[in-house]
Amino acid sequence: MYELVIRGGEVVDGSGLPSYRADIGIRGGRISRIGRIKERGREELDARGLVVAPGFIDGHTHMDAQVAWDPLGTCSCWHGVTTAIMGNCGFTLAPCRPDEKHLVLRNLERAEDIPAEAMAAGIDWTWETYAQYLDALEGWRKGINYAGYVGHSALRTYAMGERAFSEPATADDLVTMKRELSNALHAGAIGFTTSRTRNHATPDGSPVASRVAAWSEVRELVGVMSELGAGVFEIASEDTGRDPERIRDYLNRLRDLAVETGVPVTWGMFSSRAVPDHWRQFFALLDETARAGGRMFAQVHSRAISVLLSFETSLPFDGLPEWGPLRALPLAEQRAALRDQTLRTRLIAAANRMDSARAVGAEARRPDYEWLFLMEQAVGPHRSIASIARERDVDPVEAMIQLALERDLRCFFVQPLSNGQDDIVLEMMRHPRSVVTFSDSGAHVSQIMDSSLQTHVLAYWVRERKALTLEEGVRLLTLEPASAWGLHDRGLLREGLAADLVVFDPDRVAPLMPEVVDDLPAGARRLRQKATGFAASIVNGGVVLRDGEHTGAHPGRVLRGPLAAAALR
Repeated sequence: MYELVIRGGEVVDGSGLPSYRADIGIRGGRISRIGRIKERGREELDARGLVVAPGFIDGHTHMDAQVAWDPLGTCSCWHGVTTAIMGNCGFTLAPCRPDEKHLVLRNLERAEDIPAEAMAAGIDWTWETYAQYLDALEGWRKGINYAGYVGHSALRTYAMGERAFSEPATADDLVTMKRELSNALHAGAIGFTTSRTRNHATPDGSPVASRVAAWSEVRELVGVMSELGAGVFEIASEDTGRDPERIRDYLNRLRDLAVETGVPVTWGMFSSRAVPDHWRQFFALLDETARAGGRMFAQVHSRAISVLLSFETSLPFDGLPEWGPLRALPLAEQRAALRDQTLRTRLIAAANRMDSARAVGAEARRPDYEWLFLMEQAVGPHRSIASIARERDVDPVEAMIQLALERDLRCFFVQPLSNGQDDIVLEMMRHPRSVVTFSDSGAHVSQIMDSSLQTHVLAYWVRERKALTLEEGVRLLTLEPASAWGLHDRGLLREGLAADLVVFDPDRVAPLMPEVVDDLPAGARRLRQKATGFAASIVNGGVVLRDGEHTGAHPGRVLRGPLAAAALR
């Protein structure tokens, strides 16, 4: 008997081929039959008029900490994600001795905007090695699947302690890091990650541990994967600026690393309004590397990467002396105070005098009001604050205050950091050597909300813009990331493959408006965003969500890398 039969759905199988109508029978966590099924299943799901597709795969998350306290995998699960890859940018919770966890938290707290108090309250630190972390992960309830890299910053702090934040590694340090990396890969890590970007800093503004490493150290560690014949290398790229020589030097090093080690290399790339074609030389490197015998792929987004500003979270003006006392008040008291036009005049003057102090990562920065937008609905496009200010014949800061007061101070302003031009976003998405991913789920919890990048593909690029067919959009979210990260039994609907599926209404699927909630451990705050249009999410044959609501099931698994998988066979 089938444990679950999905009846009469329009099957978009992930391959990009045309859809077709069929039933799908699931048994033992795998797809047992696709076609017309006469037998009744133990559980039935009516998918008539709906699309049945592989579960979506997000290759760039930071769920390493959140999975310890959130068994469902929010917000990713609400947007059709059934597998999340974590441990990106060099940040993992292992290896780490329990009495040195403050070193790991230092790497994560500012760089990825994960509150230290939430991690301290929400994580029962029972491991030291990466293998032990994966074993702990096995024991936690999981609504979705997780695969994980091991991170460079964690390897450095494990081998070097406090020295990791200020010193080059010694030969003995490197021996320790290489040993722990090898052990992690054998235990099931899918690769190794690092960060060399100034966007990743500690709370005191110092570099995270991996940024202190010499390139030779990175090469040595990637070499471990080369020797073992397993793993993907992910890097948060160096800051080359616009200097052609620095850019070419960095690109050459990346190409040579991929070619000489045979290890797949991946990195994120986004467009910039200031230098619109900067990304093209990085994408040219993808083909150049392939011609030289290496493998490299870019990770791209489906829209602008934006900070969500609000009176409930943060504003660009919070650090100004004139704004500080107001922003320290409870929201209701801020609302009352802002009715005072004299105060508003002082606040506006201060905001217009603020300098352009450099923000780190996704922190709020001085606005360009032509490129600061009012979020009135989730998908966009959005009206700029500058245009609204002109309509009202007021200063842009006054317009922000008016708009917020009209909405009880519960509204969002969208500040794009990159990818502000749709035509370039689409071109990057369509590139044959790019993968649409990079939600950063689990990180930047009060700053950005990109867990909805998958539903944005379906609602905006497929339905509204018609720039992609439904089959193309689904392929971007399923088979392509599954292939890039070697998840060969997922990302495609075929008999015998893992039964990770989503069932959705193509006319309704979309992200909902984000909201601010205090649901992290210790009452810490985060942005949360749900979706509409999903009838069901199925993970390893178990129905996790029906109509967006949790069924109580936790069928998610740890997807271990190739060395661990081979050892189990």
